[in-house]
Amino acid sequence: METVGNFVQRSKAEDEITWPYGVDPKLSLNSNRLLTAVMLANKRVWKEADNRQDYTGMGTTIVAALVNGETISFVSAGDSRAYRLRADEFRQMTVDDSWVQAAVDEGVLLPEEAETHPMKNIITKAIGAKENIDVTVEEHSLEDNDLYLLCSDGLHGMIPDREITEMVRMANGSLEDLVNELIEKANANGGKDNVTALAVRYLE
Repeated sequence: METVGNFVQRSKAEDEITWPYGVDPKLSLNSNRLLTAVMLANKRVWKEADNRQDYTGMGTTIVAALVNGETISFVSAGDSRAYRLRADEFRQMTVDDSWVQAAVDEGVLLPEEAETHPMKNIITKAIGAKENIDVTVEEHSLEDNDLYLLCSDGLHGMIPDREITEMVRMANGSLEDLVNELIEKANANGGKDNVTALAVRYLE
């Protein structure tokens, strides 16, 4: 988190900055900032895991977003997710890097089967799992009153998507209240993993 935040801040504040992984001309400046930040974080976690025996195999999932004007950029690795509520339509904006998602993409599993599959927690990509990570960035236009939910699998793994959808649609209080209700629901359903969640709303 520190590495991602530091690079995002530095690349905004400084005119001259080193881009250790180069710049993708097909991406906006903001998306390049986010992509580089995550790749730097991956290298840092990988080095920590490589340098200490008790950290061997250490890794983490990530989902991050960066807003510039009327555009939002997303990057994710593993099964942390970003969702969007727009005009009563709630949809997942990121794609899980997981065994079950790959099976769904190949037609081996149905999406509803993936939710309860015994291998649903096996991820195929993680920050720090190897020295270099291949992550993709997506850009989307923002619309007035868009609501975004970023969360770890400790949340969406404990609450079915249809229930998350209903809770987000029905939320009429503060975003903090919404997040607290979601976390309480995940814990009430078993709370088998750490729960991280962030809700943000875009207003023109």
